[in-house]
Amino acid sequence: MLDIGSIIKLQRTKRNMTQEELSAGIVSLSYLSKIENQKAKANPEIIQSLCNRLDIELVETPDIQLEEKCKQWYDILYDRFDKEEMIAKFEELQEVMNRSINDQTIMFEIHQIRYYVVLRDLKRALHKMNELYEMADSFNSTHKYYWNKFKGNYYSFKEKPQQSLQCYQQAEKTIRLADINESEVADLHYAISIEYSKLLNGLETINYANKAMVVFQQEYNFVRCAQCHILLGISYQRIKMNELALTNYNQAKQLSILSNDKQVIQLTYINLGRFYFTIGDLKQSTEYYLLALNTTDLNYKIKLGVIASLIQNFYQNKEYAQAKKYLQLGREALSLAQDEEYYKFYHYTLQVYTHLLNEDFSKLIVVLEDAFLPYLKHKKDYRHLVFYAALIASHFEKMGKYKKSTLYYKLANSNYDQLIKL
Repeated sequence: MLDIGSIIKLQRTKRNMTQEELSAGIVSLSYLSKIENQKAKANPEIIQSLCNRLDIELVETPDIQLEEKCKQWYDILYDRFDKEEMIAKFEELQEVMNRSINDQTIMFEIHQIRYYVVLRDLKRALHKMNELYEMADSFNSTHKYYWNKFKGNYYSFKEKPQQSLQCYQQAEKTIRLADINESEVADLHYAISIEYSKLLNGLETINYANKAMVVFQQEYNFVRCAQCHILLGISYQRIKMNELALTNYNQAKQLSILSNDKQVIQLTYINLGRFYFTIGDLKQSTEYYLLALNTTDLNYKIKLGVIASLIQNFYQNKEYAQAKKYLQLGREALSLAQDEEYYKFYHYTLQVYTHLLNEDFSKLIVVLEDAFLPYLKHKKDYRHLVFYAALIASHFEKMGKYKKSTLYYKLANSNYDQLIKL
């Protein structure tokens, strides 16, 4: 088991108890500090006294029933989960775990990072990471695996792919010594593939997606196979291997429909919409975006992304009435996402198309020059920088302002070069 001193410290801080309060009449303050920081090993009598004061039972014999309940909860945190069941099981387990120190204590604590990430409560996920940080050096290999993987999950949802990937790579290093099964390793490889995709590293995305899919195919896990095919489609599309991209998207579509997984069906439609837009087939692109919008309930970020793509399609196809219709839908969705990180991006996007549709080019230029392009530069969003720099360049060209036009075409080209390098 992990050094008991670290767990004593964790339980003390959870109870908002000072070291003075815990140590009084049992050990000196300095000795308790050494115990908690793994610089001294206390005898069993002292540990028992500290546990008594914390009102915690020290259980040294493995509890098979508790272990099974924990495992059931851990499993719920992965695939398609029932939120109410997940919360209910957590609260039931937390009540037991808060009263004892046992062989599941550390694994349960580490899995809480994943739990809060799944619930999108990233503040509490970070708080849990900070709580466990000081004891992480004494984790065993299995603990280290999940510790690093769930930190990777956290940074992935914070849209920090480089930090996420580093955590996943640390988890990968522990696999050989950790008690991890093939399915879990495949899930990690899939997660690594996603981060490489975000970082526009096509070769590694393909490598890890294929590694994961070998296991998912063996398990006849059609949903996970479909997710891998989507990543492969995105990667092949980026390197202009359109036939392979379309093959993978269509395989994803068939598998997601076969398994009747609405979220993956929706994700497939979105990526098919992007694919057909890229090759200039606006009709097919629009059809798939509309299918995605009508598949099931969307979170606001995905919904705004689909709506923005539809506005762009309708505008380029000169279907201005339809573009205005979806612009209004976009405003309604955006009004419910004001506290989200992605709010600014879609706020500026909708402003751009509002001014384009109103033919108010002076306001369009102000939004792009003063707000949107600086925002995209700060975010290092090269793909959108290319698009919107070219857009403003074309408007300056139409106005006969060739110096300004050249400036923004150069900006578009330099950011396109950044995309190629990535």
